[in-house]
Amino acid sequence: MNNEKRIIIVIGHYGSGKTEFAVNYAMKNSGKGKIALVDLDIVNVYFRSREKADMLEASGVNVVSGALGHKANLDIPAISSGILGPLQDKDCRVILDVGGDSVGARVLARYKALIEAEDYEMLCVFNGYREQTQTVEGAIYHIKSIETETGLKVTGIVNNTHMLRETSVEDVIYGENIAKEVSKELSIPIKYTSTLEKVARQLPNNTEGEIFPIKMYMREEWM
Repeated sequence: MNNEKRIIIVIGHYGSGKTEFAVNYAMKNSGKGKIALVDLDIVNVYFRSREKADMLEASGVNVVSGALGHKANLDIPAISSGILGPLQDKDCRVILDVGGDSVGARVLARYKALIEAEDYEMLCVFNGYREQTQTVEGAIYHIKSIETETGLKVTGIVNNTHMLRETSVEDVIYGENIAKEVSKELSIPIKYTSTLEKVARQLPNNTEGEIFPIKMYMREEWM
């Protein structure tokens, strides 16, 4: 990872690509010491990081999901007590994949004291094509509502503006222009520009934030 933060929280509205980013983040940093991916999305039953538990664990990433395991409670909002282990283990890097809006992020409040005791990073994954975040005002409302609900501060923006496999350089730049305004208004830096590997290779040198090429782990080829 390109920083020294032990706890990385990943939030983002539905369709932002939040879980795809979280899974890619874990995969890119697997094999670099103890690492855990905690699936805290208890609102949306689709495209959860726990669905890729076999792949992640084969790469050395400890996956923590619901109280009944990765596959037993896809529709039951039960949180595993196993989250406390990685959060309290000072030698473990933890990625928290959190639900899509302020209601989904509410679960973070339960662990606020543990998280605030660390120098954490909370990344907001942003897609400029989603209805709720396609304007500067909408994106700011989304960030502020999550901060209010959790009591935790967003520390970085991830521009992940995409059209799935049809994403172009122009799409990424379109989202970047909105993300820059949000960044300016809230004084939150754009930490990453996340996009498909083929698009990442074509982005201009002045792209905002670190270019973060991703694979589409969460969607099968036919999706």
